[in-house]
Amino acid sequence: MIFQPTIIALLLAAGLGLAMLLAAAPFAVQIIRHWNIRSGSERQLQLERRTYLFSTLLSFVLAIQGIALLLFIFNADRLAGHFVGAMCAAGVLNVNAYGYPALIAQIASFFLTALWLVINHVDTRAPDYPLVRIKYALLLALVPLLAANFLLQLWYFLGLKADVITSCCGSLFSAGAQTLTGDLAALPPQPAMIGFYAALGAALLMATLHAATRRGGYLVALASAAAFVAAIAGIISFVSLYIYEHPHHHCPFCILKPEYDYQGYLLYIPLFAATAAGLAVGALQAFRRVPSLAEVVPRTAARLAGAAAVGYLIFAAVATAMILRSNLILIG
Repeated sequence: MIFQPTIIALLLAAGLGLAMLLAAAPFAVQIIRHWNIRSGSERQLQLERRTYLFSTLLSFVLAIQGIALLLFIFNADRLAGHFVGAMCAAGVLNVNAYGYPALIAQIASFFLTALWLVINHVDTRAPDYPLVRIKYALLLALVPLLAANFLLQLWYFLGLKADVITSCCGSLFSAGAQTLTGDLAALPPQPAMIGFYAALGAALLMATLHAATRRGGYLVALASAAAFVAAIAGIISFVSLYIYEHPHHHCPFCILKPEYDYQGYLLYIPLFAATAAGLAVGALQAFRRVPSLAEVVPRTAARLAGAAAVGYLIFAAVATAMILRSNLILIG
């Protein structure tokens, strides 16, 4: 099963990302130790030339993590027919102990590499590259995460055995399951809906205010993180019910299937994009007092906040439309 084209593509993406970081690690150490923009030495000139090359290559490789996240979920859903008991990606990820950890590692890789790409973008907009040491130190910090991502995916795919009987999403995402997902499924619809829209409203408000006033950047990041958690909880607890028009089907993966018109992608893509943008706004606040970035950081953060606001607005609008057009009545 590991020779499936999508599995090979995922392993290549994860392996290439890790290999590039490992190849860049010695150079990152040189940058951290020897970078001096005021020096005209031959070593400094070599470092500057190689920085352009490494930054371009690493930006390309790390950007692939976003595509890999979508492909990972798509592949898990596509493999559902190969395992007894699996109805969607939920069951496929539960075939062995590495499925869900691999998904979590892929999500973490997406968000953290997105932050690195934003920091790298800002750094290249300043003539003195003030964040070059910081971004290469962060690059070294990403190595363990991408290594874990690659290894978890490798162990997961190697452990996919067609004769394994797995659990369906009905048992994994049910109100009676003694798990976190079970607790989310058991949330009463009305309080869950209030928390869902309150968190999204707060994130939208903070992002809009920052885009307009360029203040409260850290609050944008905190609100974005809270909105992401509330959004996932809301999808499991009540949004999915309206999509399926079934009061007990809480699976957050079946909404990605063709029989539900791939509606889940309309939710997840703007949610993940908005959250990444909101978190990046907070990450940039640490550099707003750097002299050469005094104009670049506020301008970039404002644009990211605007993108986050649009993303949350789209997510909320899509979720609301799905609820309003459903024939299911949860709240009388």
